[in-house]
Amino acid sequence: MTTNDVWTFIRALVTNPSRVSAIAPSGAALARLITSEIGAASGPVLELGPGTGVFTDALLARGVTPGNLTLVEYGAEFARLLQRRFPGMRVLQMDACQLGGRDLFKAEPAGAVVSGLPFLSMPDKVASILGGAFSILRGDGAFYQFTYGFRCPVPKAVLEDLDLEAVCIGRAFCNLPPAAVYRITRRGAEIRQTLG
Repeated sequence: MTTNDVWTFIRALVTNPSRVSAIAPSGAALARLITSEIGAASGPVLELGPGTGVFTDALLARGVTPGNLTLVEYGAEFARLLQRRFPGMRVLQMDACQLGGRDLFKAEPAGAVVSGLPFLSMPDKVASILGGAFSILRGDGAFYQFTYGFRCPVPKAVLEDLDLEAVCIGRAFCNLPPAAVYRITRRGAEIRQTLG
């Protein structure tokens, strides 16, 4: 992460703290954990709320090609930073609540969604975001969400309404603040993981 990335993060935090909802950009330990089950064989990957691109870098390091990675970023400043930092990669400046009904992947549905969205500070949008994401995920696809909280940031009622289940895949204690990562899948789905 460059000094420019840090300043972009700080400006966004000061301008709209509820949208950023973090005291620092996600660290390398959290990026490794949230991308640990994703690789080149995952197929298309959608990243929601990439911010400065810490998770994007980790996905590329795990073998996801730029052509198989789509970034959805609401903030104009972050979207511009991502376009400069990852030239040629598809960066869509839009609200993640608008995913439903979008044909983002023409060749095949997404195999994974990685979310850097602050679900705890947007409880009224969680169901819409998950519903939209699962409408473009293949049957064995997974949605990866981190949280600074002590339990899954998706309310149990939302999981039940959407017929989803969540499993904690680990904790990044070295992150500031420490964070947990949840894998959210369709209930009873066989998950194809790319471990390595």
